[in-house]
Amino acid sequence: MKVIADICVIPMGAGLSVSKEVSVCERIFAEAGLKTKLHAYGTNLEGEWDDVFAAIKRCHETLHAMGVVRISSSMRFGTRTDREQTMDDKIRSVEEKLG
Repeated sequence: MKVIADICVIPMGAGLSVSKEVSVCERIFAEAGLKTKLHAYGTNLEGEWDDVFAAIKRCHETLHAMGVVRISSSMRFGTRTDREQTMDDKIRSVEEKLG
């Protein structure tokens, strides 16, 4: 089953800047073959359900192995059964309505 997810990984105790930890997760998502779109407060992910959630798990495991003791992640995700839809499809639909 395909899923589109939005995840915000928050490494706690890593300091004020978490760009190092975010870049580690971005590499993991790319290596998993997921389509990604980084934004200011997280990452959109697109792929098969098991691949997406396995990559998120790997992100947490890798950050913990790097010494991050606590991680809080917030997620939103959705699936459809009536048709396939990509992140680009969703954006294009809104942009068309904006004219």
